[in-house]
Amino acid sequence: MIRVLENEFYYLDNFQRVLDWIGERYRDLLGDEELAFLAAFPALPKAARALFVRMVMRKGDLFRASKLVYPEIGCPVDAARDLLATGWIETNPVLSLDELFDLLSKPEIAAAFGTRLPQKNARKAEQLEALRAEFAESRPFGDWYRECADLALRIHVKPLCDRLRLLFFGNLHQDWTEFVLSDLGMFRYEQVEISHASRGFRSRSDVDHYLVLHGCKERFAAGEPLDEVVRDLPEHAFGNDWLASRREKLLFQIGQQYEKQKDWDNAYAVYARCRFPGARGRAIRVLEKHERFAEAYDLLALARQAPESEAERQHLMRIGPRLARRLGHARLAAPRTTGVHRLDLCLPMPAGDWWVEGVVREHLASEEAPVFYVENALANSLFGLLCWRAVFAAIPGAFFHPFHRGPADLYSADFHHRREAEFASCLAELEDGRYVGTIRRNFEEKAGIASPFVYWGALTGELLDLALACIAPAHLRKWCERILADVKANHTGFPDLIQFWPHEKRYTMIEVKGPGDRLQDNQLRWIDYCTAHGMPVSVCYLQWEVAA
Repeated sequence: MIRVLENEFYYLDNFQRVLDWIGERYRDLLGDEELAFLAAFPALPKAARALFVRMVMRKGDLFRASKLVYPEIGCPVDAARDLLATGWIETNPVLSLDELFDLLSKPEIAAAFGTRLPQKNARKAEQLEALRAEFAESRPFGDWYRECADLALRIHVKPLCDRLRLLFFGNLHQDWTEFVLSDLGMFRYEQVEISHASRGFRSRSDVDHYLVLHGCKERFAAGEPLDEVVRDLPEHAFGNDWLASRREKLLFQIGQQYEKQKDWDNAYAVYARCRFPGARGRAIRVLEKHERFAEAYDLLALARQAPESEAERQHLMRIGPRLARRLGHARLAAPRTTGVHRLDLCLPMPAGDWWVEGVVREHLASEEAPVFYVENALANSLFGLLCWRAVFAAIPGAFFHPFHRGPADLYSADFHHRREAEFASCLAELEDGRYVGTIRRNFEEKAGIASPFVYWGALTGELLDLALACIAPAHLRKWCERILADVKANHTGFPDLIQFWPHEKRYTMIEVKGPGDRLQDNQLRWIDYCTAHGMPVSVCYLQWEVAA
């Protein structure tokens, strides 16, 4: 691919690349309007195509020609003229007063409205409010501002372009800048062989359902009434696990919002029909808050028969004794306390800028036993480097465009199962020592390539050398196995610090808690796991010395 700085029409080439990709892989999912667009676009003059793409990539659908001046395009008015016959854009569009104010500067507003404009020194918002009653009717831009020599343009097919972008990326949060950032070398992606069978969407209804869900998500984020958003959420089976998971996640978020509003009935109703991880636990908690203790206990008893995850089991153990006590039932076993090594420190509060983990790190570190702040970075990076070929295995549906940071099914329940043989092969290297060479090789060869696990900014050669020398392969295997058991839940919660004793080839992990801080649930789960499997871990509680 030609470097961005060497090709002034790089954005046009990238846009055409997307159209070609979609035409090859998704033609059977395209409607008549989209097929007509793919056929007509390449036939337009280059300047017209470039101007169109510039408008697509900018925010909004209204523009002024004077703001669309690009050296490689030339006169934007001439370029726009060649687009008019397509119906994709319109010149001198009909605008509301609000739209007009978005296009004009304050001096231009004063020129357009003259004496009708009260308080010329007022802010634009105040001027707009003052004129609304008198100018409620929309009119063409030229009628609003007759003295303006500029041309206003409206693009009509941004929704169509968004659908095409959705087909290519499989989401709407990635956009055309991915090409530029990749071309400039700011982001690098693993090159995975993408077959024609690998597609984010399998049917036209998948695309339509995604757009409906996306619309509901945007309305929820904008603060629309929750009842209205819930009413418009599709209820039928999608036949697509990926889309269904998006709906369940949105339902869970809506339930959380009802809960914040203390609308217990609606919160429970949403959680009760939600299959997102954690929804059942929240349903029990909402019933308890609503003082529906018997119903909460019945649901808890059902959940205890088959907890969906370690997180739910932990939640049930915490809430169960409380509910049993409320109802006068036999006392349930309280959650056991973690038998982890405790380190208590009382240190003088440092001057200037500091952070708790950094203070403890500096206190514990020595030449013989260096300490690093790693949190989730080290364990995940070692896993990602060891299992690189498994994570980026070209299985159907995992990758369907060149800009994936990781597989599309990373957080799905069958992520490990679909790659079981590949991961088994990677973990087998821990038995015979080959893992050291694999991790070092990937650290060198894959440096900077986007990965859902590898923290390139935190992983140095020194840290990697010490980790490979001091962490037993059996321990690394246990970390990998737990991450694979539930990637979404278990890729976080690792202790803050790690200390190495290279001469003794050993290490310890240290979770740091400052005054008033406490262990989070995911941290407790990792500490329990490490302790159960004989991995050295401590919790350091820091207090500040009281000045005399």
